[in-house]
Amino acid sequence: MLRYLTAGESHGKLINAIIEGAPSGLPITGEEINMELRRRQMGYGRGGRMKIERDEVEITSGVRFGKTTGAPVSLQIRNRDWENWRTKMSIMPRNEEIQLLVHPRPGHADLAGGLKYLEHDLRNILERSSARETACRVAVGAIAKSLLNHFGVMVISHVTNIGGVEAKDLSRNPVELFRRAEHSEVRCADRKSSEKMKAAIDKAKENGDSLGGIFEIIVKNPLAGLGNAFHWDRKLDAKLAYAVMSIQAIKGVEIGAGFNSADMLGSAYHDEIFLRKPNQPHKGRNPWGGGFYRMTNNAGGIEGGITNGENIIIRAVMKPIPTLMKPLRSVDIKTRKPFKAAIERSDVCAVPAAAVVAEAVVAFEVANAFMEKLGGDSLMEMENNFKAYTEAILKYAGRE
Repeated sequence: MLRYLTAGESHGKLINAIIEGAPSGLPITGEEINMELRRRQMGYGRGGRMKIERDEVEITSGVRFGKTTGAPVSLQIRNRDWENWRTKMSIMPRNEEIQLLVHPRPGHADLAGGLKYLEHDLRNILERSSARETACRVAVGAIAKSLLNHFGVMVISHVTNIGGVEAKDLSRNPVELFRRAEHSEVRCADRKSSEKMKAAIDKAKENGDSLGGIFEIIVKNPLAGLGNAFHWDRKLDAKLAYAVMSIQAIKGVEIGAGFNSADMLGSAYHDEIFLRKPNQPHKGRNPWGGGFYRMTNNAGGIEGGITNGENIIIRAVMKPIPTLMKPLRSVDIKTRKPFKAAIERSDVCAVPAAAVVAEAVVAFEVANAFMEKLGGDSLMEMENNFKAYTEAILKYAGRE
């Protein structure tokens, strides 16, 4: 079983993560993780902090000579802006000269967290609930991706909507989608829509406003049989929805046809099952499905909480960022009088970055499902189990 824990504040000295359960022998390097961290920091509409921070991970335990040892892996990312916050974020007893943050921002965790923890300095809520924490999750996801890549699984994302501008000219090939998205400043695979999205972001910035949007995650070539149909808390689609929904500012998640299913007849929705002939090539379809395949994928690759061999398809909605340059009305929690909400440095649009974060949390859940299915304390043991299981799938389908 894989699990992880993150710690640290947005303007603290550093943020860090500990991962438990990674098999021994998994190749991993700091540069591999840093590449994912750079992808998170990119994107049209990002704010001033991205000009300050250049996230770089330091692996402090669990890796020796470029491979995991099987022990917990610890990662840390230093906050370069820490020098400007030493006094405000000191761990020493509070200096009374420090101004308390008493103006909760609508749409943030400020007031809800203040009520929960009976906290009158809302910075204690803001600092930990900030999306800065997602840098750690991207670092953790990079290790999960390394494990999945070893078994031919690819996790990609692309943006399909920003501020109501929808992508239209999209390839059905996940690899081509990813290639185009990586060359777009808004991570949209449709070039014309990318430019319209950038224009919408510019307009929102001029007006002191923000934009949300929709992105899609595709898991290419997942092993059939991951997840569980018999226990509610082990269903893979449930775990994936939970993971994506846990990302800051995500307000909706769907799998496969999702909410469009409400407008479909059962005969049109359900994905009919076919079986390739023994010598028939798979034509780019998942080689780990035993030869079974679907012409449609409305289920999004998961039926009954278990992967069926088709690509996993997930979409999520990110709300507009609530920190605005034209602050909304709020209430001073100290004086109880109306006030304009506090202004913090923020992005105009972070949908492209959120898509990268979603890749990470999805990769982690799928990697965890691999660990549950294949077992093993070492990568070598997992490889042996993977070979035995895929051979059993082929035999099940009459392929051998």
